Amino acid sequence: MFAFVSGNLALDFAGTVRARTTDPEDLLDSPAALGAWLVAADLLDTAPDCGADDLDRAVRLREAVYRMAIAAINGEPPADADRRLVNARARGELPRVALRSDGAIARDGGADTALTAVARSAVELLGGAERALVKECGRATCTRLYVDTSRGGSRRWCDMTRCGNRAKSAAFRARQTSD
Repeated sequence: MFAFVSGNLALDFAGTVRARTTDPEDLLDSPAALGAWLVAADLLDTAPDCGADDLDRAVRLREAVYRMAIAAINGEPPADADRRLVNARARGELPRVALRSDGAIARDGGADTALTAVARSAVELLGGAERALVKECGRATCTRLYVDTSRGGSRRWCDMTRCGNRAKSAAFRARQTSD
């Protein structure tokens, strides 16, 4: 259900809306979906008891992160309101972590603590040198964002197994029909 292909937690969070410009699908359509994403993202071990207010705060954060990333792609500064919202969320408390006896990490907290981790990820990405590496998928119907760490900075798709293969298959079919 959720994809983690962007190379950054905050961009993966922004990616919880698929196909924003053509046929938007919001994967955070309920408080339970938010809790499931927080677990799938390895921020918490168990889904917190999320409510409508948690979902509202999460969606506002997600949209601010998305707009800030698009501004970075366009070489523009982030909007003040988005920057303030993300900065305020980044000042919160992080999930508690502990090393279990089996050597695994235990992660505990609520939705607010997990969203703080998302906001901090956005601040570090969009305020650092990797800001210039943020790109949007080249497939026309995909609006997923990612960090392009490829050797030549020439990555075109958010995920080769999904968008890259679809784009290459479509190009191949187009060549075959034009012959």
